[in-house]
Amino acid sequence: MGQIGEIVKNKQVILKNFVRGFPKESDLLISSENSINLKVPEGSNGVLLKNLYLSCDPYMRSLMSEPVDIAGLFPSYVPSSPIGGYGVSKVVDSEHPKFKKGDLVWGTTGWEEYSLNTSTDSLFKIDHTDVPLSYYTGILGMPGITAYAGFYKICNPEEGEKVFISAASGAVGQLVGQFAKLMGCYVVGTAGSKEKVDLLKEKFGFDEAFNYKEEADLDKALKRYFPEGIDIYFENVGGKMLDAVLLNMRIRGRIAVCGMISQYNLEKPEGVENLMNINYKRIKMEGFIFLDYLPEYPKFLDTVLPLIREAKITYIEDTVEGLESGPAALVGLFSGLNVGKQVVVVAHE
Repeated sequence: MGQIGEIVKNKQVILKNFVRGFPKESDLLISSENSINLKVPEGSNGVLLKNLYLSCDPYMRSLMSEPVDIAGLFPSYVPSSPIGGYGVSKVVDSEHPKFKKGDLVWGTTGWEEYSLNTSTDSLFKIDHTDVPLSYYTGILGMPGITAYAGFYKICNPEEGEKVFISAASGAVGQLVGQFAKLMGCYVVGTAGSKEKVDLLKEKFGFDEAFNYKEEADLDKALKRYFPEGIDIYFENVGGKMLDAVLLNMRIRGRIAVCGMISQYNLEKPEGVENLMNINYKRIKMEGFIFLDYLPEYPKFLDTVLPLIREAKITYIEDTVEGLESGPAALVGLFSGLNVGKQVVVVAHE
C-alpha cells in the first residue's frame, strides 16, 4: 500500500494539441484541476520535486509538434498533458539514495508546481549555492554546458581568431561571446533589436554587433565586419544567416551547429544554397547537443564558477513571475521578446 502524504492542488501548463506554424499562448492551457500526493510511492526509487525555476528554451518548440524520430532524443509532448523542460527544484520527498529531502537539484522536470520524477538520471544535485539558483537554468545548466562544449570542444578556438555568433544575446550566445573574448578573439554578434545590440557591446564586451533586421544584404553586412573572413561561427539561427556565413568563412573555419531557431516554426524549412563552400574551404561543420558532453560537467563547473565569482563573466536573465506567465514567456522566444535567458519563477525557495 502506498504512503499517504499531504494531497495538494498542482497547477500545470498543458499542451492543448499539437502545434503547426508559430506557437500561440492559446496552444497552452493553465490547469489547476489535478492534485498530487507529496509522498513518493514506496519502492519507486523516485523523488518528489517542488519546482522553483523553469527554463524556456527554443528546442521545446519541436516537442510541440507531432512526433518525429529525431535520433530518439526527446519525445514529443502529449496533448492534454503537462509540458516539460529543464528547471531548478527542491526535493520534497525521496525514495532515491542519491537525493534527500531539502536537496536542491537541476534537470528535467514538468511545467507544474510539483513533479514526481522516477527517472533521476537527468537530475543533478546543486552543491554550489553562493550564486543565484536561477543560474542553473542557464549559465550553470544546459545552456552553459552547450556554450562551453560548442565553443571549446567543437570550435577549438585560438587566440586572435575571428568569431561570429548569431542570436548572440540569448541564453547560449551571450556566453559564447564572453568565452571568446576571454580567449583573446575578435567577436561579433547579431541580434534583433537595438537594445540587444547595445547589450552585446556594452555588457558582454563584444567588439561589434549588428541588428540583422536592419540589413538588407547579410553577405555585405558580414563582409563589413569580417573583411578577412570568419574563423568560427556559432550557429543558432540557420536559413539565410547560415547561407551568408558560408560565403564568408575562412579556409578551415569551424561551425558549431547549436540550433536553427529561424526554422522551427516553418512547415517547409528554407533551403541553403551555399553548401559547396564547406568543400571549397574545407570547413568543419558539426552539430551537437549538450547531452554529449555531460561527463564534462564537473570540469565545466571548475571553469565557469570562478569566472562568475570573480565577475569576469556576466549573465543576463529575463524573468517572469508565476507559472501562469509561462506560456507567454515561452512563445515570446520565437519573436525575440526576451532579453537574455528566459526564466519562469514558479516559487521562491
